[in-house]
Order: sequence, then C-alpha cells, then structure tokens
Amino acid sequence: MKIVTQADRSFLPSLKKIALRGRATGAVVEKTVQAILKGVERGGDKAILRYTKQFDKVALKLDALRVTPEEIKNAYFHIRKDEGDALRLAAQRITSFHERQRTKTWMYQDGDATLGQLVGPVDAVGVYIPGGKAVYPSSVLMCAIPAKVAGVPRIVMVTPPQKDGINPYLLVAADIAGVTEIYRVGGVQAVAALAYGTNTIARVDKIVGPGNIYVATAKRLLYGTVGIDMVAGPSELLVVADDEAKPAHVAADLLCEAEHDEDAQVFLVTTSERLAKDVSKLIESQLKGLQREKIASKSIARHSVAFVVTTMDEAIEVANEIAAEHLTLSVDNPFDYLEKIRHAGALFLGRYTPPSVADYVAGPNHVLPTGGTARFFSPLSVNDYVKVSNIVHYTKQELAKIKDPLIRLAQIEGFDAHAKSAQSRFSS
Repeated sequence: MKIVTQADRSFLPSLKKIALRGRATGAVVEKTVQAILKGVERGGDKAILRYTKQFDKVALKLDALRVTPEEIKNAYFHIRKDEGDALRLAAQRITSFHERQRTKTWMYQDGDATLGQLVGPVDAVGVYIPGGKAVYPSSVLMCAIPAKVAGVPRIVMVTPPQKDGINPYLLVAADIAGVTEIYRVGGVQAVAALAYGTNTIARVDKIVGPGNIYVATAKRLLYGTVGIDMVAGPSELLVVADDEAKPAHVAADLLCEAEHDEDAQVFLVTTSERLAKDVSKLIESQLKGLQREKIASKSIARHSVAFVVTTMDEAIEVANEIAAEHLTLSVDNPFDYLEKIRHAGALFLGRYTPPSVADYVAGPNHVLPTGGTARFFSPLSVNDYVKVSNIVHYTKQELAKIKDPLIRLAQIEGFDAHAKSAQSRFSS
C-alpha cells in the first residue's frame, strides 16, 4: 500500500487523481457496446443467441433462454438448509429496511385548489446480476426486494449462462425476492434485450444492478430509452481511522473490498503514520491464504493509497473529496462526525461495523454509487422503482383568484395561447 503524507509533493496530485477516477471511459469499449446494442435492436432473439455463443461460449436454443419453474424448484435441493436460512434472514432484514422508504400519494388544499403527487410503481424492472468470477445472491436480494416493496408487478432477472446451468444460489435468492422471470443471458446483449425487448424477453422500464465496464457502458448509452439506477464502476472502500484504530481491523476491512476484483479501489485516511505503516504490513500478511488472494493482491498493488493527515477534520475533508462508495469511520465517537460527511454511498460507523455486515444482513442496500458519483447519486432504494405524477385541480372560483398573474406571466414569455387558455374559462 502506497503511503502519502501531507508533506509529500505527491499528496494533492494523488488525491486529485483518485477524486477524478470515474471519468475514464474507453473509446474501444464504447464502440464495441454500440455494435452489440444495434445488433440486438435489429436481430432480437437471434442476436442474443449469437452473442451468447460468442462471448459466453454457451450455445443455447431459443426455448432455453427462460428458466423454468422446475429449475427454480430443483435449485433448493442444491443448497444446504443453513444457506437457505441465511438468504431468508437477509431477505427479511432487507425488506424491513426498505419498507421504511415507502412514499405514498399525498394531497393538500390551497383554498379551493387541490395539489399533490401521485406515487406508483413502474410496470417492469430488469435486474442484472453478474456471473463469472463470483456469485452474487446478495445482489439479487438487494435489487429485487426494493422493487417488490415498491409494488412493481414484473421483476425480470438476467444473468450470464454457465455451461452447467445458472448457479442455484441465484435461483433461490430470486425466488425468495419475488422475481417473476429469469433469463440465462448476460453482458451487453442482456441489457439491450431488457431495453429494446425481443420476441422472448419483453422490454422493461428500468434496469438496475451491477456489472462490468461493458454492462455499465451499455446502461449509460441506453439511458433515455430505458431508466437506469446508476452507472456503477469497480467497488471501493475508504477507511477514516484515528490513532486508536486497530490496524488488524483496518487491514481486514480494506481486503474485504479489495477481493471483489482487480480494479477494486481501497483507501485509508488517518492521523497516524504509524497506523498507516502497520496496516500496510498487515495487509501483506492477511492476504496470504485468501481464496481470492491473487485478485485482492492485484487490487492493493494497483489502487490502494494511504493518506496521512494532521487532524480528523482534514481526514474528513479528504473523505469528502474522494466521495467513496463505502466509507468507514473507525473512531470512538463516529456520530460526532456524521454531519461533516457530505459525500459517501454508505457509512459504516465505529469500531465494530465491518463492511461485510452491510453487504449481507444489515438491511440497507449495497448497490451504491461509485467512482466519485456519491456526490450526486444515492444508494439503490424503493424510490428507484416508483415514479411521481403531479396532481393539480382548480375550481372556477380558485382559478379566478390567480387568473391575472397567470395571464401576466404568459404574456411576459410571449405565449398568448397560454393566456387565452385561462381567459377562455371566463368568456361567455
């Protein structure tokens, strides 16, 4: 882990580079994605099957795209009881948290006028679940349960096919979460199918869920054709630690995030250079023997940085500049700093809140803004699955009260038809 102190010339350049980490988008990636999107838009199901064979090395027949109820039922026999219990516990806690986010239709009276907002779910949501290097049943729960809580009637899951079938943990999680359709298709072609629709996969209104740079780019390019949750990049964690933080805990937390993939980014900001050095040493020792040692090791070597500052207030300012997906405050009184944090996807407060508790069983959503987008994006929530329509109702008497300023404003903007639409209500 690279250690940078405030006295180093590289301190501000290093911080600036990290703060701008989300800006890079490969032109080659975008060109490839656009070609696949056009291919699916024009070719539909045939294009999906062709790209699946090309990229996933799996030859599928059209009638095999959709997962059957029998496959879902059989998946339960391929997991242990305690594993199913863990998934159900997580689902219960995720549901409990997200039920508190519900918003309802509301109205109020302003004289004889009725004003308000109509709140209702979107008709259909597509949930993208990655495959490949890891299996993510927790992401199935995090993406699908808020949709179910919001009242979305059609919840579609897509995930890359495997030669030996879809992972049973994903199927069980989808069943628990209330997913209504599952398709064995992944990558850009899956996102395109959800956005455009095919004969087999009907289009959805919004696409959510994590994915690699190709999936993220596809979502970004399709925004407007379909709604999206956010454009997510590699996973990231920033730990803010004081002098009393335990180096072993900090090192373990950083590795917890680094094992996601080689591009995961982990950072430390501390008031103690001694702590930074101890954490760096412990990372090397804790890496040994991890199932994903090679992945975590590459992540640490490529992207990890420890910033040493003088005060906790300076540490918080560095944290706000980075705007990390996950932010841990490893301090004795974390709530004292809560209002000073302006940008973070999720906050893990205190000495005994490991990132993993929020990833799995705490209840808050773990689909979070990355790459500095926590400055303007929020975690996935029930609000992502509803839309709002404004309500306006006027009586003739109430319209009469505001007719003159309404007409004046229309005249200022040069829209006389607007003015006449109001005046017409009072003509004989």
